[in-house]
Amino acid sequence: MIWQALRDSVQRLTTQVFGSQLRLNMTSGLVTTAINAVVLAIAYPIYLHFLGYEKYGVWLVLATILGFAQLGELGIGQAVMKLVAEEHGRGNIDGIQRYVTTALALLCFSGTVALTAILIFKTQIIAVFKLSDDNAKVVLWLLPYIGCLSIYVFIVQALNATLSGLGRMDLANYIQSIGRVVAITVAATLLYRGMGIESLLIANSLSYAFIHILSLICIWRIAHIRLLRMDNLDVQRGKRIVHFGGAVLAGTVVSMLGSPFNKLMLSRYVGVASIPVYEICYSGAIMVRNLIETGFKALMPEISRISGNMTRHAKDRITQIYRRAMRLIFLFGIPIYGVMLILATPLLRIWLGESFVVTIPSVLRIMLVATFINLLGVPSYHFLMGMGHIRDIFAARSITWLTSMALVTMVAVKTNHLSATIVSLCLSISWFLSSTYLILRFRSVMLICEKTVSTIEE
Repeated sequence: MIWQALRDSVQRLTTQVFGSQLRLNMTSGLVTTAINAVVLAIAYPIYLHFLGYEKYGVWLVLATILGFAQLGELGIGQAVMKLVAEEHGRGNIDGIQRYVTTALALLCFSGTVALTAILIFKTQIIAVFKLSDDNAKVVLWLLPYIGCLSIYVFIVQALNATLSGLGRMDLANYIQSIGRVVAITVAATLLYRGMGIESLLIANSLSYAFIHILSLICIWRIAHIRLLRMDNLDVQRGKRIVHFGGAVLAGTVVSMLGSPFNKLMLSRYVGVASIPVYEICYSGAIMVRNLIETGFKALMPEISRISGNMTRHAKDRITQIYRRAMRLIFLFGIPIYGVMLILATPLLRIWLGESFVVTIPSVLRIMLVATFINLLGVPSYHFLMGMGHIRDIFAARSITWLTSMALVTMVAVKTNHLSATIVSLCLSISWFLSSTYLILRFRSVMLICEKTVSTIEE
């Protein structure tokens, strides 16, 4: 009943502002976030029960390495979504084929480079996390498979982005959520049968295979494009993909260094068992934030379309959408976050059961405050992205993670002590600074638009 009421309210607000065309995409964000939250709530207790904090921490180290390998994606996924959407709007199926095939070729190359780097530097990578000998052996054994998975993930993400570019972000969201359900189902089954940490690798691989197949089927039904033709390779389109993706990559690089860095510092100064505490609280708080934030992702292409011809009407429209977005945050965010802050301890006790530790509630509360602060800057983030201000996006991400990394390093060096609580506080401060920057920059951009419109009218 609660989810239905929340969904209906979001539908009414989005329909008022955007009409029914974007409503499905925005509503799918809410629904899939709810599904992902349920999957997350089920997954952590299962993983901790069968693996314990230390072994699950080892998997998170592997997942962190997989995250670093994502740098080889080069921002191509975002570029594919944008460029495919442009060609789809023109009805140019040949252009879509060329962009997607060229992007897949680029990703295979960059993925191979990422895999090679992982294999060459695997010993140095493992040494950085300061693992015990037994845990280091496990990571060393699974690392090549993680590298191969990273290449496959590139391809799957590009196909999922293609589906979003074809105007079906709702299908792309639902497919990803179903893939998460597949992952937890397979992992739980294998863990129950006595398999160890390799269960998570197998489960994630099968999950991405499922997403791959469903995405291909949906793409074919919508556009009937052929992706494996060599004559689809296009140098000029490849340059456009790399150009746009490179701008996105710059900000992504900074973002992808931040959270792994925090895990690295916790592993070195506290121990690998502290990583799940940070991960559970960070992921849980992000999931709460995503209940509201996910729907905003569908606004970026709409803002891009509106701002392409900046008139008085377009400027007023952007302002109206922004105010409604902020209203949505306060209307739903304050009650949701308030309930979570109050009930954090009992909910965590029920959720984690025997795996509950006393430090988790305080860390989660800090993370909740941090993500709400971050949420206040989300509308400005998507609006600036849609209006083409990529440098501001890069600056905001740099402020978030470079500030967080600097604060964590300073505390660790000065006191020779660190904890998940301290890392969460550092993240709160950095998100406050980046959200403030985004809001101020959006207002500045809108003032410039006002002056431009006034000049044109005169």
